[in-house]
Amino acid sequence: MNVLFAGLGSMGLGMAQSLLRADHTVQGVDPNSTRVDMLCADGGVDDLEQADALVSAVLNADQTRAVLFGPDGLADHLRPGGVILSCATVAPAFAREMEAEAQARGLHYLDAPISGGAAKAAEGRLSIMAAGSADAFEASEPLLDAMAETVHRLGDSAGAGSAMKAVNQLLAGVHIAAMGEAMAFAASQGLDPARVVDVISVSAGTSWMFENRAPHVVDADYAPRSKVDIWPKDLGIVTDVASDAALPLPVTQTALSQFRATSQAGMGDEDDAAIAKYVARRGGVKLPGDD
Repeated sequence: MNVLFAGLGSMGLGMAQSLLRADHTVQGVDPNSTRVDMLCADGGVDDLEQADALVSAVLNADQTRAVLFGPDGLADHLRPGGVILSCATVAPAFAREMEAEAQARGLHYLDAPISGGAAKAAEGRLSIMAAGSADAFEASEPLLDAMAETVHRLGDSAGAGSAMKAVNQLLAGVHIAAMGEAMAFAASQGLDPARVVDVISVSAGTSWMFENRAPHVVDADYAPRSKVDIWPKDLGIVTDVASDAALPLPVTQTALSQFRATSQAGMGDEDDAAIAKYVARRGGVKLPGDD
């Protein structure tokens, strides 16, 4: 398939590379020309006049709307009957709005948020939470096969994929915030952070996020794989949707406030494991890397 790929960030680049490995023709679009050059070095092209599919892996709803249907929207470069795979974390109502716009243009739309991280994106082993018409799934199947280890079919219209992603982000954000508190608490008790990771990773208190993020704290490595600033957006979506449903989420609200505070403390562009630094510094506790 001829594919336009918008958003070559930490996950998007790996997804686009996975499409190339599956023999699709891919043109990358990203404000960072270095990322486009990296894709071209792997076989990407820069001259697609018309595409069969458009994959959007940008940051948020505003970027999604702009890249799909804005003044320079890429949907205009899709052939009639082409398909859009929208992978950003957005509210379910927004996904339904984008589906309606795509259908009005004679295009298929798959609400297809992703999970798994940069490493799995590069390996073509993502989990994709997808919802859309049967035609949208059929048109997307070769791309889903290339990018995903697991595709969860959640409904025949947009919205359910984004709702499921919100559930995932609720848990992921809360677990990262809990990891930060746990690592700071352990340090306050004089425990070796590396041993904490060893012990907790095989104990009942573990989580995927603890096992993935706590080693960043041990290594004092806060190079961003997933930035702190992602979480005020994603948990904000969760709490907004819950508010519309009159559902209180006090644990999520607390995690959201912690990420906001970490960002305001100047760590917004660091890896989200930096929430541990924020918690530790408030209590005068030293973590690895602190003088």
